[in-house]
Amino acid sequence: MATNANPTFEPLNVAVLTVSDSRTEKTDTSGHYFDKALTAAGHVVADKQIVIDDIYLLRAQVSAWIASASIHAILVTGGTGFTKRDSTPEALSVLFDKQIEGFGELFRAKSFAEIGSSTIQSRALAGIANKTVIFCCPGSTGACKTAWGIIQPQLDASHRPCNFVGQIMGALAGSSS
Repeated sequence: MATNANPTFEPLNVAVLTVSDSRTEKTDTSGHYFDKALTAAGHVVADKQIVIDDIYLLRAQVSAWIASASIHAILVTGGTGFTKRDSTPEALSVLFDKQIEGFGELFRAKSFAEIGSSTIQSRALAGIANKTVIFCCPGSTGACKTAWGIIQPQLDASHRPCNFVGQIMGALAGSSS
């Protein structure tokens, strides 16, 4: 496959999912952060939902987005801890065609500098399903900011030496990774 030596930024359609039993549209600071960060980076927030921490409801929402050719990426905030209700990893990891181990590893490494050993309780993870990249982040806005520093370059076709745009948009982006 030929690659474009000088790829340009391609705006992606991104869905934002907040996993919470208590957040509302008004109090969803992490979802709002991702919404603003995506827009500022030039992406399109194609959908934004708040879903209670229920394995089957989470799978249903994310599966619908994975099945949609118009959604390129999904940012999930919440449900990655160890409380009884936290079930994002169990709900979504089974949907992945491939897991992106480096995301969770890098997130915890960066987070350690911010919150110390408490980062061990983060189960942040990522994967690709049906050419859709999915990043599952902790629910705090601070954690979402840390995660965005890792995610943002990977959603930019001009980021080198590699990014996920070629994986999720194929020849349309004119890039490989």
